[in-house]
Amino acid sequence: MQNAHIRHMFHLRSLVLTLLFGIALLPAKAQQNLNMLEHDAKPYYFGITLATNQSNFRLTHSQAFLDSDSISIVEPLKTMGFNLGLLANARLAEHFDLRLNPQLVFASKNLYYREAYPKPTDTDKKIESILLSFPLQLKFKSDRIGNMRVYAIGGMKFDYDLASNARAKKAENLIKIKKSDYGYEVGAGFEFYFESFIFSPEFKVSNGIGNVHVKDPNLRYSNVIDKLQSHMIVFSIHLEG
Repeated sequence: MQNAHIRHMFHLRSLVLTLLFGIALLPAKAQQNLNMLEHDAKPYYFGITLATNQSNFRLTHSQAFLDSDSISIVEPLKTMGFNLGLLANARLAEHFDLRLNPQLVFASKNLYYREAYPKPTDTDKKIESILLSFPLQLKFKSDRIGNMRVYAIGGMKFDYDLASNARAKKAENLIKIKKSDYGYEVGAGFEFYFESFIFSPEFKVSNGIGNVHVKDPNLRYSNVIDKLQSHMIVFSIHLEG
């Protein structure tokens, strides 16, 4: 299990490094001439988002876990997914924008169990999500340096899980997850100006504030959990016009 975590982190870091290395090798012409000078004065503009994510739960054990010895370990697993989205950006001031970035997010937040009774057993519970995510962010931009600038983002999000099993009837071996969640996001990125578009690699952390676990003391794998809160690391590519 630990090896799987290391492989997931290695794949994510390798993707980030490969993309940044590719940016560094872009033709020098892109840095010689100032591109899209009129773009900075636009009151609004749009784009698309392609992203990869690493997601898991932040888990809090229940009192039943502490009182029982039938399940000795419950811990979250990190898994990879991807995002597709649209982007709408409104200019508020010279260095501040308001950004709406609705996305369709495919993610899995699996859980690992070590059962001690009736015999030692390792069990993985897959919790797959298809999220409609609606982040609203404030974007702070640096001064433009040639055809590049740096920015930071922060804001709130609302998620709706299309794959939620909260109303499942045959749930003896399930962990029920609520349909809706909310939280905050922080991140940073770069904008690279080309002749007809802006290429923006971005890294952000997205944390849920609410508890998405549907408590049910009658479910074996659920009653050992008190809270489940979402956590996601996202590497995005925005193509903006």
